[in-house]
Amino acid sequence: MTEPGQEETTAPKVKQAFKVCFCFRRMFKLRAAEPTAEIRQVFERYSKNGSMSIDDLHEFLLEFQNEPNATKENAQAIFDSFKHLSIFQRKDFHLEAFFRYLFSDLNSPLPPSREVHHDMNAPLAHYFIYTGHNSYLTGNQLSSDCSVDPIIKALRRGVRGIELDLWPNSARDDVDVYHGGTLTTPVELIKCLRAIKENAFHASDYPVIITFEDHLTRALQAKVAKMVTTVFEDYLYYTKSDHLETFPSPESLKKRIIISTKPPKEYLDDQKTKEKEIALERAKESAKLKSDSTKIIKEIKKNGKIDVPDEGAKEYHEDEDLRDAVPEYRHLITVHAGKLKGGLTNWLMVDPHKVRRLSLSEQELESAVRTHSTAIVRFTQRNLLRIYPKGSRLDSSNYNPLIGWMHGAQMVAFNMQGYGKFLWMMHGMFRANGGSGYVKKPEFLLNISPKNEVFDPNRTLPIRKTLKVTVHMGDGWHSDFDTRHFDLFSPPDFYTKVGIVGAKADSVMRKTRVIGDQWVPIWNETFEFPLSVPELALLRIKVLEYDPSGRNDFAGQTCLPVSELKSGIRAVPLHNHRGEQYKSVKLLMCFQFV
Repeated sequence: MTEPGQEETTAPKVKQAFKVCFCFRRMFKLRAAEPTAEIRQVFERYSKNGSMSIDDLHEFLLEFQNEPNATKENAQAIFDSFKHLSIFQRKDFHLEAFFRYLFSDLNSPLPPSREVHHDMNAPLAHYFIYTGHNSYLTGNQLSSDCSVDPIIKALRRGVRGIELDLWPNSARDDVDVYHGGTLTTPVELIKCLRAIKENAFHASDYPVIITFEDHLTRALQAKVAKMVTTVFEDYLYYTKSDHLETFPSPESLKKRIIISTKPPKEYLDDQKTKEKEIALERAKESAKLKSDSTKIIKEIKKNGKIDVPDEGAKEYHEDEDLRDAVPEYRHLITVHAGKLKGGLTNWLMVDPHKVRRLSLSEQELESAVRTHSTAIVRFTQRNLLRIYPKGSRLDSSNYNPLIGWMHGAQMVAFNMQGYGKFLWMMHGMFRANGGSGYVKKPEFLLNISPKNEVFDPNRTLPIRKTLKVTVHMGDGWHSDFDTRHFDLFSPPDFYTKVGIVGAKADSVMRKTRVIGDQWVPIWNETFEFPLSVPELALLRIKVLEYDPSGRNDFAGQTCLPVSELKSGIRAVPLHNHRGEQYKSVKLLMCFQFV
């Protein structure tokens, strides 16, 4: 079988043999990918005498696929893309060619990549921003290597927020990037800066925000300032003012790089409060990691804290805020970050004359939303809120991003080198708006009522629309996987889980029946999902291979932003654990909003 879009759909059924116990072979009839009864009905509806003309295809795009802007030129382009195929022997589509089109990359469930269609002229605070955490780490948080490779990979995926932890090198005369107080191996800051410059605008022209976690002496701050200005040159954006009254727009910052950091004194204060809270939890969870992390565990158990170089700690006491930082370094900081003195109420105060960035851990956010839910929404209407993983996530796992998004948090920072459901959700959210790394926040998160009220994330909302999803069939596993990858003695038994992750009331998962012993499963099952907050809903899809033992094998996944789903029959590419798209594996699905 060849790649999707080029597989033969009329090939006769063939047999596949599996050897069992050296004694006999089990023979299975393999189903070729061919149109289902439902696909045939659609073709018959929009064709005449088994032939679909350009006008017929145009009508199909307008009516069934609900593409009001589709033109005859679009239909012609689809025809032209299939002219080279041996089955295309005349000027019209027949059923096979139509089926190939439906399963091809030309029939995506989302608008074309790099097609930015959100209003990009609002302040930065009005957007969700694709943000990484400890962007330099290749693996776990304790003992993995630091490298430019994960930075490059993130930027090329479209990530717009990069985090770098800055520390003096061993000689105290230069700057390294690594996770302080751990066994992670350092990488030179200058290499990171060059990698950012070379890859910043590969996937998107919209601004890159670099968050510096600054653990430096004044002399090294001056050195960083020189590095940044020398490497980034005209790409670097900074203002002459000590603060901003409002953030500029992504459109005005195209192909610009922005620096964000917070007062050095605050690093020490934050660290002291966090160390005691996470030390025990870190010690427990770190046992799951590589053996070379045991030194860190012993240090934690012995001292009850994570060791930080004394010279750096002393420096933080001296630097009360950025006013005490060297001028050439301070002037480069566009997005000022930090917490006001006092508790959460003070942290969330909105200054009508000044904007800033606030950082909260996932635990702090979970606590804050119970008591200050609307205050967080109000804060994020003007200011930036960054959420980061709790310190005990030593395996570089992640957390539920929707808690932050439902409260307007723009920079929900993730460990991009990991994998799992929450990272898949992050990838799904930022497939929106052409993969630009900026997604406009829903208006309800930005509005203030005449009574000075903002959106309450805890309020129960009415159903606004219903998404109807049909899972028709799947194909491509036989091309991308070894014959015995899923089962040694028979073809795979696939089923699909499909559902919504979003507002609490909207979140639900459903699953199809298991189709046994088939590389090309046909389900034709339909599910309906009522949505109260469709703007923040993600359609989560996961295919598994059933195993009677209960240890089902992973066979692909994707997450799609519901707000951008295209109606009609669509070819949905699946991805592996790490979010990398398979070469051939796709599902044929139908989406309708009712």
